[in-house]
Amino acid sequence: MASGTQDSEQQQIPVPRIQIYSTTTGVSPFWREKYEREAKKYWDWFYRRHQDRFFKDRHYLDKEWGSYFSGAERQVILEVGCGAGNTIFPLIESYPDAFVYACDFSPQAIKLVKAHKEFEESRVCAFVSDLTSDDLCKQISPSSVDIVTMIFMLSAVSPEKMHQVLQNIRRVIKPSGYLLFRDYATGDLAQERFSGKDQKISDNFYVRGDGTRAYYFSNEFLTNLFKENGFDAEELGVCCKQVENRSRELVMNRRWVQAVFRISDNSNSSYGKEAEPNANCLDSEEVKEDNVKKLVNDSAIDLSEGLAVDMFGVSPSSENEIIEVNPRGWNFRINVLSKEYQHTCKSTGLMLWESARLMASILAENPNIVEGKRVLELGCGCGGICSMVSARYAHLVVATDGDAFALELLAKNVASNLPPPLLTKLITKRLEWGNRDHIEEVNEVSDSGFDVIVGTDVTYIPEAILPLFATARELIASSGSSKDNKEPSLILCHIFRRVDESSLLSAAGQYGFRLVDRWPARDSTSQRIISNWFLDNGLKDDVPSTALHILLFHKV
Repeated sequence: MASGTQDSEQQQIPVPRIQIYSTTTGVSPFWREKYEREAKKYWDWFYRRHQDRFFKDRHYLDKEWGSYFSGAERQVILEVGCGAGNTIFPLIESYPDAFVYACDFSPQAIKLVKAHKEFEESRVCAFVSDLTSDDLCKQISPSSVDIVTMIFMLSAVSPEKMHQVLQNIRRVIKPSGYLLFRDYATGDLAQERFSGKDQKISDNFYVRGDGTRAYYFSNEFLTNLFKENGFDAEELGVCCKQVENRSRELVMNRRWVQAVFRISDNSNSSYGKEAEPNANCLDSEEVKEDNVKKLVNDSAIDLSEGLAVDMFGVSPSSENEIIEVNPRGWNFRINVLSKEYQHTCKSTGLMLWESARLMASILAENPNIVEGKRVLELGCGCGGICSMVSARYAHLVVATDGDAFALELLAKNVASNLPPPLLTKLITKRLEWGNRDHIEEVNEVSDSGFDVIVGTDVTYIPEAILPLFATARELIASSGSSKDNKEPSLILCHIFRRVDESSLLSAAGQYGFRLVDRWPARDSTSQRIISNWFLDNGLKDDVPSTALHILLFHKV
């Protein structure tokens, strides 16, 4: 009678629902400092990955600013943040007499410029320079540059260091020279997409998934910034364009600032009255639907295929990489998110954790853990290696995760790594812990529950612990279904991070789970169930991290 009462009480405990992934907003101080300190490294990664393919060559420059580049004398041009040369080479093609200084703080970008088939030292001087700290006058004579181009460059600089860039440029530009500017504007679709993610560094400043950063300029901020550093705006406007992806039935609004600046002349300053925008630009308060539609065919934007894919939210294949995993003789090729994208990825399921590697090796060496049983993996992510190993021995395996992108990649990994006979035993399902609809869908696969539930590194978010155990309680079998008829088990393998063991055990007890063994063992009272998994197989020598722990639970 007491046992029945206890079971009834457990069933009455409401299952809490939770957003499994972190709900904190903004980038932590640690990462802000890291992005600033290692900005050059992230841009080097960018150019190593994309080479010169990400941005299209900017042939629109002649159309937009041709009157500034034309002249009787040979023009000296400085391209700031030259990247792979998408501005440089269209310029020297259109203006054969021009000489171009090209600088970027990414050594990889400068290598790409110098490797270009049209690069000639007599026409282009390319060099590495960080304009927030390096003196341009060491490379270029003071007051010698006719035109400075800044095309989607200043947005990559921390707002507090932008003035250093402008002061550096001011020393080398002629008093009669022009600074031609184009960069991201506030309200651009990219900024709107960032607002739903934890990628905000400061106001209008965000980090992308690859570690590079982008600032979105308002007219007021830009005008004040240049004025404070000795420049007046001769032209300034916000350009708008609608880009349509018909196959996905998506339309995105791109917005960028386009401006022309000159060194301030106190006797003839243009500050205080905003110049008329050119025919392709509109002020940010005057963007009307009819005008935006008209600009679709008139306004030029260097929207490459890679940038369009990023803007539409499709995960490009270049962001993924194949890793080989060999748990005790198994050979898996797993498609995961590339390492340089993992640090800002909202979903932790797009990478492979060390705990999963260890648990997969344990299951491969100890098939009796899952043999003939119904197995459920919680939060398996895109790898699913524990589920794939279990599929060889278990009666049924259901691999679950709460993230749709992780599940999509998981399905591909399962299909490419398991032979057809095993594919029939492994099912993938979406399962957000505490989601009643998801729980019922998983229960339909095995209406009498699961004999073994496995979770690897699913205990790192404090708010997710109660939903984790509540969901496990709903899905675990009431008694063993295999020949050995052993008690159903919940196995958690993890590194203790934000949740300590006492908090974990308290939550487990609240939902009717008791700890029956732990590894590493603390004393002689341990049952040594888990320790036996490591006997006579050399597994201890292959443990990827000494910080890993395993907890084994049975139902009360």
